[in-house]
Amino acid sequence: MKTLTLGTTGLTVSELCLGTMTWGTQNSEAEGHAQADLALEHGVTFWDTAEMYPVNPVRAETAGRTEAIIGTWLASRGGRDRIQLATKVAGKGPILRPGEVTTGATMRAAVEASLRRLQTDYIDLYQLHWPNRGSYHFRQMWTYRPPRIDRAVETANMTDILTTAQALVAEGKVRAIGLSNESVWGAARWLHLAETLGLPRMASVQNEYSLLCRQFDTDWAELSVVEDMPLLAFSPLATGLLSGKYAGDVIPEGSRRSLNPDLGGRINAQVFPAVAAYLGVAARHGLDPCQMAIAFCRTRPFTTTPIIGATTLEQLRTNIGAAGVTLSSEVLKDIAETHRAHPAPY
Repeated sequence: MKTLTLGTTGLTVSELCLGTMTWGTQNSEAEGHAQADLALEHGVTFWDTAEMYPVNPVRAETAGRTEAIIGTWLASRGGRDRIQLATKVAGKGPILRPGEVTTGATMRAAVEASLRRLQTDYIDLYQLHWPNRGSYHFRQMWTYRPPRIDRAVETANMTDILTTAQALVAEGKVRAIGLSNESVWGAARWLHLAETLGLPRMASVQNEYSLLCRQFDTDWAELSVVEDMPLLAFSPLATGLLSGKYAGDVIPEGSRRSLNPDLGGRINAQVFPAVAAYLGVAARHGLDPCQMAIAFCRTRPFTTTPIIGATTLEQLRTNIGAAGVTLSSEVLKDIAETHRAHPAPY
């Protein structure tokens, strides 16, 4: 497993990141521990979670359970320095702190709670799960209207969060901070404030990215490269669509779609022809479709770390195998042609 430096942080992380959001719902504690063992055995040392996990569904009574499973793994296995842990503060939403925006105070409280559940004394990368002002991610782009924000209020809030982050870094509780589900304007504003005020810099952004979801390829790509802000790509398999397991509009028992039938708005008339086209590319070149999709993310001109998740060890083993896959120029040409034919399936 190759490693890379996470932006300007100095942190060395594996080229693939282990996603854990199914631990505590679709996966038991024992299954989560088994996935953690397998990942570490294959050099996947960068793991991502969040205070609101597990998902499918997100519930107040289960929030924090995924972090707790990682915590019991750490307690039983030891060796905290073998992995790099990323987690997130939930932000405004219906489950945790309903209606409350993220502030320095809520972030500090969330960090302290995550540290307890994770049974560790530091978090390598602490991310803001959602911008306070809203987002166009998760299919919200179809009805998106830019918010009319009060710049002074927004600046004060961002400064408060960065100031708290500076204190948490000084205390050794957080090593770096990052963004999630953010826009180019938001990221640029965070970077500007950090630079002008001498506060911690947002190191990375965790946004959706896959063969079926390529919003990152234009303005975001430019900012990512120029500012050395790598992408942590969530859903590189488009919630399993690119595996082909839902081809023919089937819903396998125990799958994510059995719990979330439209896969968060991803199921529509356009998606299955696009999936079929990418499955065809993989078949023509003798590639596993999951490994092709994950490996594609690593070919981008901006630094990308795909977040791989699974509900079975077999799935996880296949996904980890993408690290050893190099896509030929012929494969990339076919992918480019398919993208032109199916530019925005959902």
